[in-house]
Amino acid sequence: MVPTKNYYRIMPGPKSIYAKECLDGGYIGGDWGISQDLSGALPEDWREFNRQFIPVFISNNPDKSKVAAGLACGMLHTISKGMQRGDVILTPNGSGTYYVGEVASDYYFADGPLPHRRKIEWRDKGISRDEMPESLRNSAGSIGTVSNITKHAATIERLLQGEQTLRLIHEDEAVEDPTVFALEKHLEEFLVSNWEATSLGKAFDIYSEDGEMVGQQFRSDTGPIDILAISKDKKTLLVVELKRGRASDVVVGQIQRYMGYVKHELAEHDQDVKGVIIALDEDIKLTRALSVASNIEFYKYKVDFKLIGS
Repeated sequence: MVPTKNYYRIMPGPKSIYAKECLDGGYIGGDWGISQDLSGALPEDWREFNRQFIPVFISNNPDKSKVAAGLACGMLHTISKGMQRGDVILTPNGSGTYYVGEVASDYYFADGPLPHRRKIEWRDKGISRDEMPESLRNSAGSIGTVSNITKHAATIERLLQGEQTLRLIHEDEAVEDPTVFALEKHLEEFLVSNWEATSLGKAFDIYSEDGEMVGQQFRSDTGPIDILAISKDKKTLLVVELKRGRASDVVVGQIQRYMGYVKHELAEHDQDVKGVIIALDEDIKLTRALSVASNIEFYKYKVDFKLIGS
């Protein structure tokens, strides 16, 4: 079942330093160095917003990259316009608990920290980090101010209702083995957590800005990029697309769209763009397509789950 509302993890300020202030004031907000009131300047399409405000961000922050500018403007638009009334917000308080609330207003501008705001109806009950299953804990603890965690909607609602979440949950009727499905579902989190130990991690780093990893689920105008990485010599941007199970040639067109976005919107004039597809297996159509796509590589992963008796 597709959620009727979205769920976001939002950190109010560095290390969530304004969390208590947001709770007491009944709002959530952001900054990103753009000080003007955005009322009347918030188009529905975030791409249009980015085209207008990326130059403003770069002008205010000349030392920042195009990636940083695109990321900042995208998160600002999400808080100011993208979130809808009724969407659920999780905000860490820095002490192992997440405040939970619902968006209760349109955008408004206020003086003080985090000037770009939305009113929030905070709930009495929060969620302890210790209660969260690992997949949600990883998503809710990801680096960056705004993170869309809607894929964990069912788990979040169960936690809010006081239910346990130990059992394996899936809603895909095509899944034959829910255990393998659960292991594959965490592929992205596992890859990110163990990046330096992989063959890709020897040559590339997941993209970071100011020491914060921002390359996971990087927003593009054709959908989120699973992982955006950069070579250690800063000369190549790498788009990584993860697929559970067998991958077909359809994924080639998908990753090429992401690569095109990175090339035209993010890459500096002296940077190349390459792609990597990671899947359990490939079919003949994918093999044929990759044979004429020299800037895209394919890697297989292996799921191994064993129970060993004593």
